[in-house]
Amino acid sequence: MVHTGGAPRRRRAVIQDVLQQTDHLPGPLPRGPWVMVQVWHDLLFAHWSVPADALARLLPDGLELDLFEGRAWVAVVPFRMSGIRLRGLPAVPGLSRFPELNVRTYVRCGGRGGVYFFSLDAANAVAVAVARTWFHLPYFRARMACDEVAPGRLRYASERTHSGAHPAGLRGEYGPAEEARVYPPDSLEHWLTERYSLFADAPDGSLRRGDIHHPPWELAPAWAELEENTMTAPQGLTLPDEPPLLHFARLQRVVIWAPHRVPLR
Repeated sequence: MVHTGGAPRRRRAVIQDVLQQTDHLPGPLPRGPWVMVQVWHDLLFAHWSVPADALARLLPDGLELDLFEGRAWVAVVPFRMSGIRLRGLPAVPGLSRFPELNVRTYVRCGGRGGVYFFSLDAANAVAVAVARTWFHLPYFRARMACDEVAPGRLRYASERTHSGAHPAGLRGEYGPAEEARVYPPDSLEHWLTERYSLFADAPDGSLRRGDIHHPPWELAPAWAELEENTMTAPQGLTLPDEPPLLHFARLQRVVIWAPHRVPLR
C-alpha cells in the first residue's frame, strides 16, 4: 500500500508551528486565510544609514519614512528561496526555488511599521510576472546564482536582465562571523528586521499592503566581500563609503497573506 498523505501533513504541521509563534509580534496575526508559504535561505542583510531626505523623496503618497534614533536606513538583501507554494497546492517544480535580491527601506503608514521595496530581482520569469501583477511589487528578471562554496561562505551574483530596466547588479561573497541569536526588542537589529508588513504603490495610484508572518529572526553578525554593488543606482542613491552593518540568517519560514488596498487620508 502506498501512503501519500505524509508530506502534506508534515507541511501543515510546520506551518501550524510557525503560526503559533506570536509572542514577538507587534500585534495580532492578520485576519483571513494566508495564501502562500516560502522558505528563505542564506540571507545577507547589508544596511547603510543614508540621509533621510534622499529616501523620503522616493516614497509614494501615504508612506512616511521610519527612523531609528533619527537615522534612516537602506538595505540590500541577497538570499535564495525554496518551498514556494500557494495554499492547498504543492510546490511546482521549476517555480518554487530560485535566488532573490531586494533593495528596501523602512516606512510607517497609519501607525504600522513596514518595508518599502525599491526593487526585487529574481531568477524566475514567471515569479516576476506574478509578483508584479498580483502584489504590485517592483520585481525584475535577473541572471542570478547563489552557491555555498565552502562551509559558511556564500558566493552570490546577480545581473538585471529585465527589458527596459535600469542596469543593476551585485557580486561577492558573504557569511556568518559569529553565532546567531535573537536580538532584544529595543535593538537596531530587531527594528531593521522584525517587519511584518510590506507596502507597494499600484499602477492605479493606490497604496497596497501585504502582511507576512514568521518566527523571530535568528541573526549572526556577518562579513561580506562585495566586488560589485550597483543595486541602489536606479534610485539615484549613493551609498556611503563607510562599511555597512552586516547580518546573516541561515533560514526563515514565512507565511504570506494577500495584499489589500490601504485607504489614503
